[in-house]
Order: sequence, then structure tokens, then C-alpha cells
Amino acid sequence: MTAPILREVATELQTERLLLRCARPGDGVAVHEAVVESLAALRAWPASLPWAMAEPSVAVSETYCRQAQASFIQRARFDYLVFERGSGRFIANTSLHNIGWDVPRFEIGYWCRSSLQRQGYTREAVQALIRYAQNDLGARRVDCHTDERNSASRALCENLSLQLEGILRNERVDPDGALRNTCVYAMIP
Repeated sequence: MTAPILREVATELQTERLLLRCARPGDGVAVHEAVVESLAALRAWPASLPWAMAEPSVAVSETYCRQAQASFIQRARFDYLVFERGSGRFIANTSLHNIGWDVPRFEIGYWCRSSLQRQGYTREAVQALIRYAQNDLGARRVDCHTDERNSASRALCENLSLQLEGILRNERVDPDGALRNTCVYAMIP
């Protein structure tokens, strides 16, 4: 088996409307703007998105972008920032993480800025990343773990033909101590 660090992984993917690319230094301003705009929506899922509970700043977002680039280079995690091809506007973030190269398997995650939701951008980006994982990275499993109450995320999984494998009860805990259930969706080629 090829060592993960030696694997070729695309730093950019394109769809009809979108450019997905690896985060790089200087992206923190655009990410911060979207996080601030979307903070209430992101904070609705504290057990799933614990990073959203911290106070946002350009420095925090820039740190995330630089750490994401380092993880990408190490082949430990693949975070893609999603931009509209025509305008260059930052729309969303999607990632392949919790990678098991021996299978290979990937967990997928995503969030979209609030003002651009319900326009099909997240679906387009996630679909492109799943296709890339299967066709180019040899994924034999792509899964998504979402809060049982997150109906939008669950609908996206189902729309993309990921199958609900089960619900992990009391699997996560909110900062206030409330237990949350996690739905596990997966796609097997």
C-alpha cells in the first residue's frame, strides 16, 4: 500500500458553478465573514460543530486555514473551501476527514454560509467530493455523521443516496450537558 503522504490528491476540484480548493494562507478573511454571518445556524449544532462555539475572529479563521493546508499536505484531512466560480465568493466548506487509508474510507462534513443555503451549492460540492473520493481516492466507504435533529443535513445525505445505517443514541454531548443522537449515513460503491 502506498504511504498516504505519497498519494496524489487534487488541491482543486470544479463543478459547473463551483471551485473547491484547499485552504491557503490569506483565506481567513473570507472564511471569517461567512462564519460570522452563519454563527447562529452553526451554533445550533454544538455537539457536531464545537469549533463554532468559540468567539470568531479573522485570526481564528486564518489559523484554521493554515492548519487545514498543513493537514492536507500530510494527507491527514482534506478540507476544501467552496467558491462560486463566476464571482469568487466564498460559499461553503466541505471536508474528507477521519480517514482510514487501509479501507480506504472517509467521513464527509460540510457547512454553507446562511445567505446561500437552499440554492444547491452544498449538494453540488458534497456530490463532487464524494465522486472524487470514490473515483480518484479509491473510497470503498464514504460516511456522514449528523445530529439526528439536523433535518437539512439528513435530507442532503438522503438526496445524495447515502443510506442511513443507524442512529447512535447519546453519542455526543452539548456544552450544556444535553445528550445528542448521531445519525450515520454511508455510501458504499
